[in-house]
Parts: sequence; structure tokens; C-alpha cells
Amino acid sequence: MDSSILIESFAEFAKFKNIDRPTMMRILEDVFRTMIRKKWGTDENFDIILNVEKGDLEIWRNREIVDDNSEDIWDHDKISLSEAQKIEPDFEIGEEVAEEIKLEDFGRRAVLTARQTLIQRVKDLEKDLMYQKYKDLVGEIISGEVYQIWNREVMLVDPDDNELILPKSEQIPKDRYRKGDVVRAVVHRVEIVNGTPRIILSRTSPVFLERLFENEVPEIYDGLIIIKNIVREPGERAKVAVESYDDRIDPVGACVGMKGSRIHSIVRELENENIDVINYTDNLELYIQRALSPAKISSMKINEEEGRVSVFLKPDQVSLAIGKGGQNIKLASRLVGLEIDVFREQEEYEEDISIDEFSDEIEDWVLDELKRIGLDTAKSVLAVTREDLVRRTELEEETVDEVLSIIRQEFESDNG
Repeated sequence: MDSSILIESFAEFAKFKNIDRPTMMRILEDVFRTMIRKKWGTDENFDIILNVEKGDLEIWRNREIVDDNSEDIWDHDKISLSEAQKIEPDFEIGEEVAEEIKLEDFGRRAVLTARQTLIQRVKDLEKDLMYQKYKDLVGEIISGEVYQIWNREVMLVDPDDNELILPKSEQIPKDRYRKGDVVRAVVHRVEIVNGTPRIILSRTSPVFLERLFENEVPEIYDGLIIIKNIVREPGERAKVAVESYDDRIDPVGACVGMKGSRIHSIVRELENENIDVINYTDNLELYIQRALSPAKISSMKINEEEGRVSVFLKPDQVSLAIGKGGQNIKLASRLVGLEIDVFREQEEYEEDISIDEFSDEIEDWVLDELKRIGLDTAKSVLAVTREDLVRRTELEEETVDEVLSIIRQEFESDNG
């Protein structure tokens, strides 16, 4: 293969892959020096002259002329007088010979290998550039076009035809895609799998919701409003705690916008995810009250050491606090960083009794299990719903029913 054809074809391929000229030159020289080292063991006394635009390649081997009987005759940078005079009859001992090496001197196989190596080097460089590009974009929103849809993931392509992966676990459950759809998502992470970058996107990450707020609310983008925390049940519900550093700005109002104008576009992007925006506060009790909105809390007991808070509500507020499928209380717990236990106020019971007084009817291990979750009186047990007792204890449903029945009978007999 002619050197000009090799270099021109490589240069064309490199330009197509957006590889700059200095990088192209470096790759070419590296590959040719590798060829030299394979043939002569070293490349120290070789000069390579490249002109990518013209497709020119010159390789010169530089050696000092020594006497035919010299001990240095076998050194890589020495040549015997008789060998030198075959190149040029006028050469003398001590002079330097610059001998041009043609590409064909390396042999056909070496040249073909070099061609494959050049292409591979560009592909490797392209992968590295892609990795570096997306590594810097982690946490940022990008758009991609749906190219292929599988059961476990969707493959998108960016404007440079790079492949991006949106796994099923990172899709909003209501998301439905068709080939050609343009999808927005946040760059979740960048992995290297078998030497190839794998770009993972996410639409369920709290970061995605945070970036959407930054795009829609100028005050957040400018740093006047800070998002303190975001928790999500993707596609269903989210809670966003915001704080303003400017007393003149209402952070909740700014995020929602006039008649909900700002938040509506975010809700649509997230498949009608219900978003609660609340004012952040360092007052933990007030923060918990806001987190459990729309439920109205009557009172609460916070145990920060155990990471729990007991909230007491009127019976008609309990379902509001728990929310559909337990979403409201789960999200509120995650938002404030405490496990929230809901108790129903039992106003009809005036006096309370220690649950230890039921030891003749209820087994000790059952009483211990109730006390383990902070229920040490009869009223405290009755203040918790049957479902919560099953969820929060290790007790079977039948056992819970039996306990509730025994305690209720005690109060009914007292009232009677």
C-alpha cells in the first residue's frame, strides 16, 4: 500500500470522527514508531516527517559510520563503512548516514496491521472523548431521539449519533416511547463496559426534577431560591422543599408561578406527577407539619435519637396524612429524614392503662413487640390503625386483631 493512500484514508476517517490535526499527527507518528520498534528494536535514531494534507510520509534512519572491524558495528545507531558506501560511495568513517525507509520495506502484513491500528486508535480516542464529554455532563439534562426499544431499556441517540441508554428502572412508569420520539432525561452515570462507554440516563432521579425547576424558575437558576431537598415517587408524587435568601421572594409562589404556569410544564414532562412545593425551615416541628400537608397535625413527639416522630391527628386527618398507597407519609418521612408514625387521637377514652396490665390475656412477647415501637399504653395502641400495627410490628394480622379486641373490651367494660 502506498504511504499517501494510507495517510489520506486515515486523515479522511479521522476528520469524519472530528479528530483535530495535532491529535491525528500524534496517532500517525505513534503507529509508525511502533512499526519501527518491531522491525529494528528501537526508534531512537529514526526521524519521521509527515504532511497529512499532501499525504506525504518520510522515515529516515540515522547512523554513524564506523570501521568494518569496530566493536560498535552492531549498535543500532552504527553502520559499517562497507555498508554505507553501498548507499553512497563517497562516505567516510565518522560521517552520519541518513537512509530513507520506504513503507514497503516493512512488508505488506505490517502495513495492513498499521492501517487497522490507525482506525482502532481513532475509535478508541472517539470512545475516550465521548466518555470525557458525558462524564462532565452527569447531572445535566440532555435530549436524545429514540432509536430502539427493548423490554429492559430504550436506546436513544444524541445529535452526534452517540448511543444513550434509558433503563426501564430509570423510566417513569407511565412513559411510553416510539421510534423517533425526542426524550429529555438527566445524565445519571457513565460506565465503561468492555472498553466502551455506556451512558445511562434517568427520568426518575430527583436531580432530573431539580434541573427542570432550574429551567422553569429563573430565581432558582440565579441562586435566589435554593432547593433544599427533593423526594419522589416517579410519575405519582413528589415533595420539594425550597428556601429563599431574599425575604421579598415567596419561594413556593415563585416555583408554582402565576396560576401554576411554571409548575404545569414540569408536571406534564413528568407524566402528571403531583408536585408539593413546601417552604423549608430549620424548625423541625413546623417542617414535619408542612411535609405532611394537606393533613393537619394535632400534636407530635419527636425522638431524634431513634430517628422517629409520632404525630397525632384527628380521625378524619389520618387518611390525608397517609395518602394514596401510603405515598404522602413515605415521602414526608424521606423529606424530613425521620420515620413518621401516625396515631389517631382517641378523645373518647379519658384514662389510660399500661399494657403490662394485660399480661394475663396477652403474651409477654406480644407486649414486648408493642413496646418496641413505643406503644406502652392501651390508648397508644388504639391510636394506631390496624394496618399500621401490622406494618410496624412483627405480629401476624390475627394477633393484632386479638390485641385490639382485648384492649377495646377493657375500655368498653369500664364505660359500661
